[in-house]
Amino acid sequence: MVTPARSHHNADPSPAERYALARERAAREKSQLGAFSRTLDFELDTFQVEGCEALERGQGVLVAAPTGAGKTIVGEFAVHLAVTGGRKAFYTTPIKALSNQKYSDLVRRYGAQNVGLLTGDTTINGEAPVVVMTTEVLRNMLYASSSTLDGLGFVVMDEVHYLADRFRGAVWEEVIIHLAADVQLVSLSATVSNAEEFGDWLEMVRGDTAVVVSEHRPVPLSQHVVVSGRGTNPGGLLDLYAHAVDPTDPGTHPPINPDLLAIMRQASDHRSSDAFTSPGRGGHGRGGSRGGPRGQRPAGPQHTGRRGPPRFATVTALDEADLLPAIFFIFSRAGCEGAVAQCLAAGLRLTTPEQEVRIREIVEDRCAAIRSEDLTVLGYWGWLDALSRGVAAHHAGMLPLFKETVERLFSAGLVKVVFATETLALGINMPARSVVLEKLVKWDGSNHVDITPGEYTQLTGRAGRRGIDVEGHAVVVDHPGLDPAALAGLASKRLYPLKSSFAPTYNMAVNLVSQVGRERARDVLETSFAQFQADRGVVGLARQSTAHGEALEGYARAMQCDQGDFSDYARLRRRISAREAELSKRSSNEQRATVVSALSRLRRGEVIEIPSGRRAGYAVVLDPGQDSGFDGPRPTILTSERQVKKLTLADVPQGVRAVSEVRIPKGFNPRNPAARKELVGSLRTALGSIDDHAGGARAGRGKNTRRGGVRPGAAGRGSSGDDAELARLRSELRAHPCHGCPDREDHARWAERWTKLEAEHRALLRRIEGRTGSIAKVFDRICDILGSLGYLVPGEDSETLVTAPGETLRRLYAESDLLLSECIRRRTWETLDPAGLAAAVSTLVYSARRDTGAEPRVPGGPTGVLARALDATVQVWSEIDDIEAAHRIEATGPLDLGLVEAVHRWSTGRSLDVVLKDTELAAGDFVRWCKQVIDVLDQLTKAAPQEQMRTTAHKAIASLRRGVVAYSSV
Repeated sequence: MVTPARSHHNADPSPAERYALARERAAREKSQLGAFSRTLDFELDTFQVEGCEALERGQGVLVAAPTGAGKTIVGEFAVHLAVTGGRKAFYTTPIKALSNQKYSDLVRRYGAQNVGLLTGDTTINGEAPVVVMTTEVLRNMLYASSSTLDGLGFVVMDEVHYLADRFRGAVWEEVIIHLAADVQLVSLSATVSNAEEFGDWLEMVRGDTAVVVSEHRPVPLSQHVVVSGRGTNPGGLLDLYAHAVDPTDPGTHPPINPDLLAIMRQASDHRSSDAFTSPGRGGHGRGGSRGGPRGQRPAGPQHTGRRGPPRFATVTALDEADLLPAIFFIFSRAGCEGAVAQCLAAGLRLTTPEQEVRIREIVEDRCAAIRSEDLTVLGYWGWLDALSRGVAAHHAGMLPLFKETVERLFSAGLVKVVFATETLALGINMPARSVVLEKLVKWDGSNHVDITPGEYTQLTGRAGRRGIDVEGHAVVVDHPGLDPAALAGLASKRLYPLKSSFAPTYNMAVNLVSQVGRERARDVLETSFAQFQADRGVVGLARQSTAHGEALEGYARAMQCDQGDFSDYARLRRRISAREAELSKRSSNEQRATVVSALSRLRRGEVIEIPSGRRAGYAVVLDPGQDSGFDGPRPTILTSERQVKKLTLADVPQGVRAVSEVRIPKGFNPRNPAARKELVGSLRTALGSIDDHAGGARAGRGKNTRRGGVRPGAAGRGSSGDDAELARLRSELRAHPCHGCPDREDHARWAERWTKLEAEHRALLRRIEGRTGSIAKVFDRICDILGSLGYLVPGEDSETLVTAPGETLRRLYAESDLLLSECIRRRTWETLDPAGLAAAVSTLVYSARRDTGAEPRVPGGPTGVLARALDATVQVWSEIDDIEAAHRIEATGPLDLGLVEAVHRWSTGRSLDVVLKDTELAAGDFVRWCKQVIDVLDQLTKAAPQEQMRTTAHKAIASLRRGVVAYSSV
C-alpha cells in the first residue's frame, strides 16, 4: 500500500525539486491524467493528482478530504479511464438525490446516450458504459450475478463513510467484499481520523490501495458568533478567535475574541425582565418560536440570561456583511418552516425584481405537472412567495420536487438563504458563502445531544464556494449555554472516526450460502471491516488482560495471612453475603407472589388504587387479563387521566387495592374518547362516594381494602436470623484461624479487591473470546434460524443447501426481509386486493417519527379482510420475534400500522387532501414512504412464487405511482 499522502504547503522548492516537478508535469501531460486535466478549467490540487495517478497505475484508492475540497474529481477521473479504456464505470451514492445530481453532471460531460441511472424507482439506460446508482442497487446486482456487471472496470463509492450508518451501512461493506478482484475501487470519504485503518482493511480485501488524505480546505474557514446588541454594544457578527489567531490553523486552545467575551458576559448579567423581548421592543417574528402569548415569560432556566438575535435579524446581519448565500441549519423541520415564516413576517426580501421573475419562471416550469387542487394542500403558494423573496426551507418532510427546486435555485444564486435540517449535509452539492448553526445541540431520536466535532466539521464544510469565495464563514448563533471556549475546541478538532456498522442479515446469509457455501461464507464475513476493527480491538484487550494478571498476583500477596489460608476465609465471607442476598431475594419473591395473587383476583369494573410506582393513582379494570404464569395477568385499565394501559407487575411493586366498583357499559369501546371520558366520570363519582362514607379513600387506607389488598411488607417477613445454613456458615467463619488475626480487615480489603478484579478479568476474557470471530458467530445463529424455518437444509458432505423459500428470500432486500418472506410463504396476504396489499406492506417499512398514542384506523373495520390480514402479519412477526430472542439475534423491528389508512386511501384513488387529512404526515414524508412501499412491492413482483401475488403487487404499484408520488426526480 502506498504511504498515506497528506497535502501540505512547503517552502519554495529548491532548484533540484523544481527540475523534478517539471519532469513530472511533462510526463503527466502525456498521460490519461494529462488529457483529463485539459478538459478542466482549473488546476488540480496535490491530493487530487495523487489519487488520479494511483488510479492510472492500476491501484484502488481511498481519498479522504474535507467537504468541498473536490475529491469527486478522482471519481470522475475513474469514469474517464473507463470510457477511454472501453470498460464500464459505476458511480454509487448513498441517496437518490445525490445520484440524480451526479447523473446530470455526467450527462453534460459524456452525453445522455453514454450515461445511465438506477435508483430503485428510476431506470434510465441501465446498460450504458457509465451508470450512476445507489449503493443498494449495486449490492443487489452482485448477489444476483447480473449480466450488467460484465465489463465493469471501475466502481466509485461516493460518501463511503456512510458505512458507519446504523441502518444501511452494511451495504457498503457487502459491495467492497463482493466486487470482482479486477475492479478498481475508488472510495471517497469525508476527512476521518482513522483513514489509515480503513485503508489497511481495503488493502486486505481489495489488494493494492493508495490512501490519500487531505486535511487542507481549499477555501479557508473563518469562525464567528452572532450576538444580540445590548446597552452600548451593537452586537452583530463577531469573530470567535482573538485577532492574532490564524483561523486556518487555530491550534488546540486558541484565545477567544475579548470583545465577544465582554458582550456575552454583559448579556449573561441581565436576568428576568431584561432576558425577554417584550412586545414592541424588537420581538417581531419571534412569538411563534418560544410558545405562549407574546410578552409572557416562559418558565424554565433555558429562557433566562442572554440569547441570540431573531432568525431574520441574523439573516439581515449576514446580508449587510455580504456573507450570503447561506445555509442556516436548524435541527427541526418545524423550526425550518417557522424561520421562513418569521422572515416573511419581518418583510425580508433578498432578491431583485429580475431575480424574482426568473425564480417564478423556474418554479412554474418545474411544478407544471402538479394538479391545481394539490397545490394548496402542498402549501405551494406560500412556498413560492418565500422563494421569490430569496428564502426557503429544506427538510425531509418536503415534497422531493420542492426540495430539488430549492437546490437548483440555491445553486443558481437565486435563493439566498436556506433553513435546513442536517439531512442537507449528506453530499448534495449546495455550497454557500456562509453556514449558520442555530444551536450546538440536536435531537437524536431519544435525547438532546451535543453535536460532535465530526458533525460540526461536516455541517460547516459547505461554507466557502471554490473559485468564488476567498474564504468561507461558519457562524454560530448565541444561545443559552453557549461556551465560546467549547465552540473553539469543536471547531479546531478533526475527530471523525469511521466505525463499521456491519452485521449479517437473513438475505445476506442465504445469498452467501447459495454462492459460496456456509463454511466459505463464514470466511468471507471474517473479512468485513467490522471484524477487522474487532480483531484490532482484541490487541488492546489482551494488553489489559496481562495487566490484570500482574495486579491479581500483587493482591494475592497482599492478602496473605500468617494465621491461615485467608483466601479460604474470604470465600466464607462471600458465601455468607450470598446467602443473605438469597434470603432477601426469597422474601422479595414472596412479596411478588402476593402481588400476583392480588392481580389475579381483579374483576372487570373494579376501581383500584395503585399506591406507588409509575402508575400510582386510581383506575378502572377494563379486562382482568389472562394469567401468564410467573408474571401473573396483565390487566387492562383506564386511568383517571383517560389513558388505557396494560398493568404489569413492575407497575405495582406494592400491589393494588380494590376500593369500589363501577358499571362498564355494554359495548364500551376504549378507543372512543367520549366513552373513556364518561367512564372516568363514573370512576370519580365512585371515589367521591368513598370519601363521603369512609372519611376519604386516603384516610381509610388499610381499612377499606375489600378483597385482596396488599400492604407493603405484608409478605416475606421471615428474618435471616433463623436460617440454619446461614447460622452454620457464620459459626464456621468464627472458628476459622484467620478470624482472630489482628490484621484481618486489612487482609479482607485486599481480598475484596482481588475478588472484584478477578471477576473483571473473567469478563474481559469473555469479551476477547466474543470478539474473535464475532461476525461469524452471528452468521451461525442466523443460519440456525433459517434452518429451523426451512430456508436452509443440510445436504451431502455437510453441505448446506438453500431451499425454494430461501431462493425467494434471496431476492428480498427489505429491512424486515425474513418477515416479508414468511408472509409470502404463508400466503398471509393472499386475499388482499392491490390497495390492501400496499397497506399491508406499509406496516413493514413505516416507522412513525413520534408516538401519537392514537389507535390506527384500518379500512374495512376490525373484522374486515385487511384487518384479518394485518392480525395474521402481527402473528407472524410475534413468532419470528420469539425465535430471534431464543437465538440471541437482534429483533426484527415491530410493525407500525400508522400508514395503513393513508396508503390504502391513496391506492384507491383518493385525493392528496383526503389522504393527509387527520394525519401528522407531511407531504414529503408521505411520498417517501410510498416510494419505499413501491420498492418492496417491486421486489414481490420478482420474488413471490405465486402468480396471483405478483399480479396484485404490479397493480398495487400502478395504483400508488400517481400524482405527487409519480413526479420524476430527473
